[in-house]
Amino acid sequence: MNTIESIPASMRVSELLGTDSLTVTDRPVPSPRADEVLVRVTSVGVCGSDTHYFTHGRIGPFVVEQPLVLGHEASGVIVAVGSDVDAERIGSRVSIEPQRPCRVCEQCKKGAYNLCPQMQFFATPPIDGAFAEYVTIQSDFAHDVPDSVSAHAAALMEPLAVGVWACQKAQVTIGTRVLVAGAGPIGVITAQVARAMGASEVIVTDVSEERLAFAAKHGATRTLVGGEPIDEVSVDAFIDASGAAPAVRAGIPAVAPGGRVVLVGLGADELTLPVNLLQNRELWLTGVFRYANTWPTAIELVASGRVNLDLLVTHTFGLDEVEGALMAGRLPGALKAVVEPWR
Repeated sequence: MNTIESIPASMRVSELLGTDSLTVTDRPVPSPRADEVLVRVTSVGVCGSDTHYFTHGRIGPFVVEQPLVLGHEASGVIVAVGSDVDAERIGSRVSIEPQRPCRVCEQCKKGAYNLCPQMQFFATPPIDGAFAEYVTIQSDFAHDVPDSVSAHAAALMEPLAVGVWACQKAQVTIGTRVLVAGAGPIGVITAQVARAMGASEVIVTDVSEERLAFAAKHGATRTLVGGEPIDEVSVDAFIDASGAAPAVRAGIPAVAPGGRVVLVGLGADELTLPVNLLQNRELWLTGVFRYANTWPTAIELVASGRVNLDLLVTHTFGLDEVEGALMAGRLPGALKAVVEPWR
């Protein structure tokens, strides 16, 4: 292992012990494998999946059965590298793409590594995440960020990667009309990405007028209070970032023939859909599962100023305050909480 600073033997981490149970404890600092780097974590965004694991102990087939470190939206500084990694990388500020695919299966070889059946993803049981002082990641998944990008924004490249992937799936380009359901962090990010990709109209729906007001300032060309049929709207693409069944059912009829429906939000395991409408209009319907090859685009969108991630951060917490971070979504005006492990 190559390093230019003294690395401690142990580090502090926040462990999820079980439903509604967290503790801060010491663990050995991981040593990077030959192809990995050791990152001193500076910022970690809180995702809805982190909160779901905390309150429910599982998401679908992924069940917390042993102490788990949550957090997968992370940034930091490389402080050591494995034997196969150029030592010049030490000191680099990076955004972490929090996954390790096998790289040899059929999905990986065709570029869809997000669908790798052997994927090891941060904070998805039993793989630990980034609510810790240090993490390791394969070198090519530690993406350099320019000095103009803040530590918080570098961490939030992860949800931005979701927005980029969703807009790519929706084939957003110059002149596209887009409907986005949900004005939470992913919805606002997706609206910004759609505008950056050339969408001429970006309509955002939500049940919260406060969040709609925020979206109107940051990406949306128009906002609508959601939950009811959108009779007067006709779009080329509908991206659901809410996971709410009523929002999905209301959004699909707004899609013009040949248009695209992209499901991003996590909601019910099963959903009733208007099959006749999907067939008669020949609509394309797809889901989004993480992302692949999106970080370069995400970094460029932020570095160029076309997407602003810093404006999403409303609350920050230390490693001893992770429970508060996980529950921050209940606070008035909350949008995105960030944990700073060294705070």
